[in-house]
Amino acid sequence: MNIFAGSTEIQMLCWAIVLGLLQIVICATLSTLQRGFPYNIGPRDTPLPEAGPITCRLERALKNFLETFPLFAAAVIIVTLANKENVTSALGAEIYLGARVLYVPAYASGLPFVRTLIWTVSIVGLVMVLAAAAG
Repeated sequence: MNIFAGSTEIQMLCWAIVLGLLQIVICATLSTLQRGFPYNIGPRDTPLPEAGPITCRLERALKNFLETFPLFAAAVIIVTLANKENVTSALGAEIYLGARVLYVPAYASGLPFVRTLIWTVSIVGLVMVLAAAAG
């Protein structure tokens, strides 16, 4: 069974999982390079060593993704189980994923207004999916 061959909403959910995994790998790699392998494999009982600004921004971008992703996943699951997928929910899922992809480099580059605008667009996409479930 190819899960990437389902509805647009399910496809976007699967790609959002891939995005989250990529963000985790990127953050873990940069953290290890900057904070050191001994710290990352140890118990981390000491305060977190400082990392460079891009690593810290990417960690905050991941944290933000992890705040919105469960809501997006729940909305997609609800709209799918309720069999209420439609053009609005599909477009909303695409908007959410597209904005989340753009959010990572926008945050890493330190673009404050652009980053917030992209975040807002992702929330609009999430709400579109949820609105289809409620409709």
